[in-house]
Amino acid sequence: MGFKQTFSYLCLACLLVFNSCVNDLDKIKKITFKSSDPEQKTEELYLLQTEAGFPQFKLYAPLAEAYSTPENITKFREGVKIEFFDDAGNLESVLTGLYGEINEQKGTMRVLDSVQLHNPSRKQTMYTEALYWDQKDSLIFTDKMVMIKSPTELIYGKGIRAKQDFSNYEFLEPQGRISTK
Repeated sequence: MGFKQTFSYLCLACLLVFNSCVNDLDKIKKITFKSSDPEQKTEELYLLQTEAGFPQFKLYAPLAEAYSTPENITKFREGVKIEFFDDAGNLESVLTGLYGEINEQKGTMRVLDSVQLHNPSRKQTMYTEALYWDQKDSLIFTDKMVMIKSPTELIYGKGIRAKQDFSNYEFLEPQGRISTK
């Protein structure tokens, strides 16, 4: 076998090897991506939504995981904090919890575990285990047990509907009021 023939076989072998090693990204995704995995992860998330240059709300989360199936849902497994503002950009209320989920299609959020909604101007704080926020209607609600603490009283009940600024609220089943003065 001569040099030309050996060189031709070597070139043909290299050509076959390099052409056969094409990665198809869709095939790789099918092998490495599980449908239960988030499509996107963000650490130390800070989100600011504004209208006419004024903040509407600020959202903070140590970890955000975005999923697109079955719906566009973002999960905050390590906690979440949302600050709500009035039309002039003044802080109205602060919502915190150890877990949260945003359903982007429905415009709703669910906050669970050690949930607090605080209104600094009224010095009121609501405590519950689950709270839902409807962004379109600016409403916060739950059917769980709720306690509202202010400088003058404690109010207990089951279920509540409130404005997101916590300026006005209605208990579904009021159960008690204790004066702390």
